[in-house]
Amino acid sequence: FLSAVTFHHKQTNKMAANPIVIFNTSMGSFKAEIYNDKMPLTAGNFLSLVKEGFYNDLHFHRVIKDFMLQFGCPHSKDPKSRQNGTGGPAPNSTFTNFVTGETLKRDAGGSIKDEHTAKISNEVGTLSMANAGPNSGGSQFFVNTVHNAFLDWFDRSTESQHPVFGKVIEGMDVVKKIEATPTDGNDNPRTPVKMISVTIA
Repeated sequence: FLSAVTFHHKQTNKMAANPIVIFNTSMGSFKAEIYNDKMPLTAGNFLSLVKEGFYNDLHFHRVIKDFMLQFGCPHSKDPKSRQNGTGGPAPNSTFTNFVTGETLKRDAGGSIKDEHTAKISNEVGTLSMANAGPNSGGSQFFVNTVHNAFLDWFDRSTESQHPVFGKVIEGMDVVKKIEATPTDGNDNPRTPVKMISVTIA
């Protein structure tokens, strides 16, 4: 009986195929496919945060035209917080690998290990992990609005290494609208752009 319960629990922690995530913002909605098949650790970290409602009511804190939109800092509940860009998940918190069903642990800084496996380039519309150096990714990510090949972990032209874990499949016009929003000297939108909700379709 016990093993049957354990087996059932593991099954519910798995996801079939690559999930579609809906980003509902104050400027419209867009959808992205999450590469659970190729990037199970990075995708699992992100999808676990989505399931927890971590991203709801946060704001895009860094928007740079012809580059990218950055998002996912918990401090950005206040769009003008000076701490924006410095936050992440709770230290030693857990997330799920939705391919294997296993529970994994983030480190003392709330970060996960870099998943430098699949060679997916930072092309237009891709979702990529923001970080402050090796193994420092947590909840923050960015949407590329141009092809930023120099950010690829397998591109050695710079030290920047940002693994891609998904791609916008619908609503790129909304992404471009957010990209065009006026910003201040810190690349923070003058009129806050809120993430009302992030949900799995």
